[in-house]
Amino acid sequence: MTALEEIKAERIRKRDLLLKEGMDPYATKGDLTHYINSFLKDIQSLIDSDTVVTLVGRVMSIRSHGQLVFVDIYDGTDKVQVLVSKKSLSDKLFNLFIEAVDTGDFVEFTGVAGHTKRGLPALMAKEWRMLTKSINAIPNEHFGIKNEDERYRKRYLDILLDQDLRDMFARKEKFWRVTRQFMRDSGFMEIDTPTLEITTGGAEARPFQTHHNDFGIDVYLRISVGELWQKRLMASGYPKTFEIGRAYRNEGTSPEHLQEFINLEFYWAYADYNEGMSLVKELYRHLAKEVYGTTKFSVHGHDFDLADDWEILDYVEEIKKRTDIDLNIADKEALIRRLNELSVKYEGDSLERLTDSLWKYCRKQITGPAFVVHHPISIAPLAKQRKDKKTVEMFHPLIAGSEVGRGYSELNDPEDQATRFREQQQLLEAGDEEAMMPDWEFVEMLEYGMPPTCGFGFGERLFAFFEGKPLRETQLFPLLKPRTHSEPKSNADQ
Repeated sequence: MTALEEIKAERIRKRDLLLKEGMDPYATKGDLTHYINSFLKDIQSLIDSDTVVTLVGRVMSIRSHGQLVFVDIYDGTDKVQVLVSKKSLSDKLFNLFIEAVDTGDFVEFTGVAGHTKRGLPALMAKEWRMLTKSINAIPNEHFGIKNEDERYRKRYLDILLDQDLRDMFARKEKFWRVTRQFMRDSGFMEIDTPTLEITTGGAEARPFQTHHNDFGIDVYLRISVGELWQKRLMASGYPKTFEIGRAYRNEGTSPEHLQEFINLEFYWAYADYNEGMSLVKELYRHLAKEVYGTTKFSVHGHDFDLADDWEILDYVEEIKKRTDIDLNIADKEALIRRLNELSVKYEGDSLERLTDSLWKYCRKQITGPAFVVHHPISIAPLAKQRKDKKTVEMFHPLIAGSEVGRGYSELNDPEDQATRFREQQQLLEAGDEEAMMPDWEFVEMLEYGMPPTCGFGFGERLFAFFEGKPLRETQLFPLLKPRTHSEPKSNADQ
């Protein structure tokens, strides 16, 4: 038997001892009167009134000193010390506590508020009850879990043992809460659109595919948060809509990319990309101030301040300045040659993919904050053309070398949209799995008429950037490859 198996067997023995003494090791509920944070806030009034208090929480540490035991418990709001004394408990309860309670257990304590000899707030226990007996020992708080894979697989322990991680996820909740309120305050109506689609629209990405048994058809998990659906709502008469939800892309993993993520998308009738940029700049500054209390950040070697003026960078001119490639005249061979000279890895040999690879090389050198505008038509099949017929009214917020959002004046010319869908169809047939699927019912909607509209979207990558962490680290439960896991042994097998 290994050391871990011996520890588990000992804890099972303690569980059985609780049962023998008539105490349920897996209670139905806890009868708390206060969460720990409110207990600490009101402790003086509780002491003055000699109020009987019941606290609950997980035991994080136990330190025995003769007939006195110091117990630290955590209930998700805060930690507090509980004093378990033989003088205050019956012999049976005190001895059972000594014999049966371990770190990791969820325990209920009833007593009165007070202070330790060092002046620390505490609960002086008069009774206790087991709520959940922990069979596996939790790691030491000081050391935590060091192996990255193990941290993600046992995220419940990772979060429990890491206050900074708990604080980060509290900020993430606030990040989306502030975003939602900003959109509502700006007059946008929150809506919900389908996550299962017959054709994936709104982005260029490889989708996840599944089968709809009732309809007998293949469907896809959406790759955008309802772009083509929200545009239909513009045609239906709603002036401003937004959605915060999950999108799915069956692509590679990187510090900035995952296959499942949260996105916001909004659509604003009668507005263009210039008005969109103004709103986005206001939103990003507001998020920074509300969630972090500052507009200044240092990320990936870039120092930037969102309160600064946002530079407007021309996509084509920026590539020409940094690579000597003029996208207005360069062919595929010229792009491939220059990418090889710059030692830039690229996938696919379509003009669209090669252009995007060249741009990714350029953007890493730009700190921002900035908006990149006027992209070639080939990489924006849903954006409105500019008068030059070569570029579109598209914009990207660019921060610390990465794009953290995308928006444009939406294309509302049905014939132009049909032409671009046909071009995307040709790319799909040529093997480009990230090309956009044509949606001919969407074209039909445009034939009925959609007002001039600005659309924009950003994902949780923006939050990861503010945190200065890889996107994977900022998700509660990132997807992991399965590993072999044996079924837990029953008590009879121990």
